[in-house]
Amino acid sequence: MPVVREFTLPDLGEGLTGAEIIRWLVEVGEVIAVDQPVVEVETAKASVEVPCPYGGVVTARFGEPGEELPVGAPLVTVAVAGSEGSGPEEGGSEGSGNVLVGYGTADGRSGAPRRRRVRPGAAAPAAAPPASAVSAAPVMPAAPVAVAAPPARSGPVPVISPLVRRAAREHGIDLAALTGSGPDGLILRADVARAVAAAVSRETAPAAPAAPADRSDQGDAEVVPLRGLRRAVAEKLARSRREIPDATCWVDADATGLLELKDRLASGAGPRIGLLPLLARICTAALARHPELNAGVITDPDGTPTAIRRHRAVHLGFAAQTERGLVVPVVHDAHRLTTEQLAAEMARLTEAARSGTLTPADLTGGTFTLNNYGVFGVDGSTPILNHPEAAMLGVGRIAAKPWVHGGELAVRQVTQLSFTFDHRVCDGGTAGGFLRFVADCVEHPGELLRHL
Repeated sequence: MPVVREFTLPDLGEGLTGAEIIRWLVEVGEVIAVDQPVVEVETAKASVEVPCPYGGVVTARFGEPGEELPVGAPLVTVAVAGSEGSGPEEGGSEGSGNVLVGYGTADGRSGAPRRRRVRPGAAAPAAAPPASAVSAAPVMPAAPVAVAAPPARSGPVPVISPLVRRAAREHGIDLAALTGSGPDGLILRADVARAVAAAVSRETAPAAPAAPADRSDQGDAEVVPLRGLRRAVAEKLARSRREIPDATCWVDADATGLLELKDRLASGAGPRIGLLPLLARICTAALARHPELNAGVITDPDGTPTAIRRHRAVHLGFAAQTERGLVVPVVHDAHRLTTEQLAAEMARLTEAARSGTLTPADLTGGTFTLNNYGVFGVDGSTPILNHPEAAMLGVGRIAAKPWVHGGELAVRQVTQLSFTFDHRVCDGGTAGGFLRFVADCVEHPGELLRHL
């Protein structure tokens, strides 16, 4: 007798609480194998294919492309062969029981597989899906099972993070009156946002004038929803601007010597080393002299700063432009790598960013960011810090300019360096010392040997 098993959106790691469906990889009624990817989803970190640990016939899909689901929400139900007592935990053949954090169970890149445990006494899911699911396939039907209504909420209000409480408090939203869309009724930020939007709509609806029957500009505007990566970037930048008192200083530097070094390295044996790895090496040397800038500010639930966390390891992020938008891959333990190793790792991450195969681990954990906006042909910038980091080095385009060199006017390759920092972690003297050291290394790259 076939048994219908429900597969839910697994924990995607790195504190992610949900994902947006990009496209379905299977159809209702399709026979799938164990660990076959069934859906592609986009999180705030990356786009991944989610494998199903059960093999059998897909009886229902939950959600449509563009819809966001919380972790633990149903994805598909699968009719599997075998008795109800033989599951992944008992060694049944219908499922692997393995769901890696956000990836295929046979890949192995994200560590050892985890067992998916079924809670003792949990009822089997009904074969007939709810209204939000695609209609069930007319094959291998299972007897419907009554599902008990969720118990009434008691005790503290289930909230995902202090930021949700803060947002509710700022907008006068009663959390106890909300029904959370997360697992077990957990209240998410999206639930508060919907409540705020509903309140605003109620307040403005009576005073809103009737829309004219004919508007000449109706076809001149396009509304593009903030979703996936773009929404995550928008939220992070808004939080950074809201919480961090940043300041920027800048200096022009003669990069002629750095370009000559790059050309000499390119003519030798070994992997190609471009400007970005050389700048990354300069950053790690500068942070060794100014470790207070490899840091972040710790805040309490209300956003009040309480301490500064100084990192011992340098996890260097660098901005990379892709078709999906700007991403910041992270070179972990950059201070331990040689310049050749830095070049190889940055090339790997850049290619993964362009192909959309970066993992959540590749995009998280950064402690300092290098932003080479010169590739866009601009000289300077005052960027927003990559929260919760405390500092970012920006590098403008390198262009031929008149420059006093050796006491004479000459044409040199000049770049503008900018340094944006969280004023809570240091004063201007520390920031200026960091930037001056970077500029000296750009102008005289041989000086790096003193600090390596």
